Amino acid sequence: MGLSQDIKRKTIELGFDRVGITDASPIDVEQAKILTEWLQSGFAGQMDYMHRNLPKRLKPAELLKNARSVIVVGLNYSPPKCVLPQVDKTQPTGKVVAYAQYEDYHPFIKARLHKLLDFIDGLSGGGSKFKICVDSAPVAERALAVRAGLGFIGKNHMLINPDLGCRIFLGEIISDLKLQPDEPIAADCSGCAKCVTACPTGALRADGQFDAGRCISYLTIEHKGPIPTELSRKMGDRLFGCEQCILACPYQDDAPMCTNREFRFHPNRAELNLQKTLDLSPESFDAEFADSVIKRLGLEGLKRNARICLGNITGDF
Repeated sequence: MGLSQDIKRKTIELGFDRVGITDASPIDVEQAKILTEWLQSGFAGQMDYMHRNLPKRLKPAELLKNARSVIVVGLNYSPPKCVLPQVDKTQPTGKVVAYAQYEDYHPFIKARLHKLLDFIDGLSGGGSKFKICVDSAPVAERALAVRAGLGFIGKNHMLINPDLGCRIFLGEIISDLKLQPDEPIAADCSGCAKCVTACPTGALRADGQFDAGRCISYLTIEHKGPIPTELSRKMGDRLFGCEQCILACPYQDDAPMCTNREFRFHPNRAELNLQKTLDLSPESFDAEFADSVIKRLGLEGLKRNARICLGNITGDF
């Protein structure tokens, strides 16, 4: 068994659901064009960081000297269907997207990628250089995942794997090792537009563009300050994120649930009591969400969202 196959076998042993390899050349011209034009259009909202380090996003080799390969891993985070949260339905609650019902995926994936690096280092004799990327590094990870054969980018602008659906965390290892690359898969969603129709705010435009400034996930997580009334009214009871485009996707209908038992799932985070959220102190917020991506939003951002949800539910704007 060659080095590339050994790496793939170990990756699955470490609890990932998919792994693919691509070279470290610049991302495909068409994907680079889409990203560049998206940024120029102003559709990135307040995400100024997307404009920074654009050459690195387009050229993974900019992140590691003499980079030759990129290992891309995928972790399915579809929540268990049999686990029902204990929610007091007599009190107004706000919905939290599936990925935030788990522990923070950043350290979880990074820890396992470090274990994979130790394995690779042992096989290759040491001396190789690597860089781990999990979401925060300036990498066009979905474009790399497509090239590594993990799926395709759908009209909801998410990576879709025909077997796993849309709920996939990605991580990358950029390496100076020469590894055998994989081929992209032959699949798309060209005959479907259910996600576009399902988007509550029109963030998924009919022309194929994605206006992040109108996306409820962006508004509830990334946007700083007050949310425009036109859009806040469409948030409904979505406290943290939105998954309408995921739930509408036919590829998600039969997607399996996450099977990684080490990835801690908190069913009680699926819906949060809005009044209790508004009553949280900084200390109780930090304690409650110490291991959650919700902590990144901050207490004031979460309370802003809770006030909006409560107003939408009660009609008391």
